[in-house]
Amino acid sequence: MMSDRTKPEISKNLPQGELVGKQVTNKVVLVGAGDVGLAYAYALVNQGTVDHLAMIDIDEKRLKGNVMDLNHGAVWAGGSTTVTVGSYEDCADADLLVICAGAAQKPGETRLQLVDKNLKILKSIIEPAMANDFDGIILVASNPVDILSYGAWKFSGLPAKRVFGSGTILDTARYRWMLGEMHHVSPSSIHAYIAGEHGDSELPVVSTANIAGVPLRAYADREDGYAERIEKVFHETRDAAYDIIDAKGSTSYGIGMGLARITKAIFKNQYVALPVSALLTGEYGLSDIYIGTPAIINRGGVNRVIELDLDEHEKELFDKSATQLREIMDEEFK
Repeated sequence: MMSDRTKPEISKNLPQGELVGKQVTNKVVLVGAGDVGLAYAYALVNQGTVDHLAMIDIDEKRLKGNVMDLNHGAVWAGGSTTVTVGSYEDCADADLLVICAGAAQKPGETRLQLVDKNLKILKSIIEPAMANDFDGIILVASNPVDILSYGAWKFSGLPAKRVFGSGTILDTARYRWMLGEMHHVSPSSIHAYIAGEHGDSELPVVSTANIAGVPLRAYADREDGYAERIEKVFHETRDAAYDIIDAKGSTSYGIGMGLARITKAIFKNQYVALPVSALLTGEYGLSDIYIGTPAIINRGGVNRVIELDLDEHEKELFDKSATQLREIMDEEFK
């Protein structure tokens, strides 16, 4: 996956040529330069996480403009990321393939209603990537992410640890932010997860959630109406995407930064727990399904899945979420 290689030369007039002057250690191929893909690219350039970002999109004219714009901004980012207009040939020496392409979720449309359209698009991406000898990690962001992550695993033939999705990383960020607003504390001091489908059947794992070590349920024991307030926070978390889509047409910055966080965990070999869509192999009593759960992420992808200690009610909700996903997976992959 990773080898010593020298960046080829950058063309002088267009940002699509190649790279020169440094050893490439981290190369990302991004497919899909819509709102989510561009937010992710912008976050990568700002954070200096990767050396080479090759971007692929069906609208090549717009893509060239965005690549130029990102390279100009990179001058002030303090990092060393070079962005190019890519092709599937870039997959041959890429470490990470990030998939943001797909039909957009329309107002009132659920993520699961996108299945047929986006599975076809996904296959049209995976096939040329693998035909060009891709042997890295695949990170899926397109919706419905749990089902598409499963599809990417099946279509690619790569080990499951090297194929996963963004899962509930955005839902968890929303939940922690809203809990932080409620408790007047930084979200970084809140340890709570949203698990299950990245969608309407997701669930908050309240039983293990805590603020600086104090369980959320301890607050419920001493504050009247606390449980109802927490339930309202979850409903706002779950429905946030619909509110954002109704207001501005799509979600982008939150998931873009979530993808950048996952990318950092991979390339810096951080062994950090992040809520992603990973393959279960017996965890939670389930197998052969991709679903949102914390997992340890490192340079190899998913090092291992963390099985949360769900209470009886949470386990029931998790199983219902898995059943909903499995029904669609069984139909699509029969």
